[in-house]
Amino acid sequence: MFKIFIIEDDKQLVNLLEEHLHKFGFDVKNVDNFETVGSQFEQYEPHLVLLDVNLPKFDGYYWCRQIRNLSTCPILFISAREGKMDQVMALENGGDDYITKPFDFEIVVAKINSHLRRAYGSYAAAQNGRTITVDGLKLDVERMMLSFNDEDIELSHTEAKILDELLKRSERVVSRERLLEKIWDDQVFVDDNTLNVYIARVRRKLAILHISNALQTIRGQGYRFISNWGHDE
Repeated sequence: MFKIFIIEDDKQLVNLLEEHLHKFGFDVKNVDNFETVGSQFEQYEPHLVLLDVNLPKFDGYYWCRQIRNLSTCPILFISAREGKMDQVMALENGGDDYITKPFDFEIVVAKINSHLRRAYGSYAAAQNGRTITVDGLKLDVERMMLSFNDEDIELSHTEAKILDELLKRSERVVSRERLLEKIWDDQVFVDDNTLNVYIARVRRKLAILHISNALQTIRGQGYRFISNWGHDE
């Protein structure tokens, strides 16, 4: 049974979410003390998190960063904030999706199932043990780990899927449309800016491993990962 952790201070909304999620067979826990969100997360060990932005004590962006230090599980923001920058900040701080309030509970359940399939279901199972290596850079698809020169860095599910598409087609241009289709194939609509945000995050992860200029933007076409990149000193 998949476990869903709800970090939301609107009790009425929490009750409605719990009611709908229980109908679909999920185990659900909500935060009871907003000063100890991290420890509650560690104790519950959820498969997915629903996270509001406006919270007592610390905001959702803060708790998203803390959870990312503990886990790569999918984190779906649920917020009444509709601004583009709010959505960008959610992704920049480690979120995997952003759902604006008010929302249709069936859509929330569909998105939860979508992210669970990617993280733990048939797609994830199909990649067990698979690795891709390009010029010493190794992507462990199952563990969502990127390695280079004895350094390792963890990736989010979406970052790993982007690199999977780019590395297995290294030296070739991968269109934006292909990335959107392969990574967000069952979502009705994805803001084009979402891909820009994730590409920037992938570049930052590469930079941590001292790899520069490997991920190229091909204007009007898409992106290309090259093997003869510049190495940072």
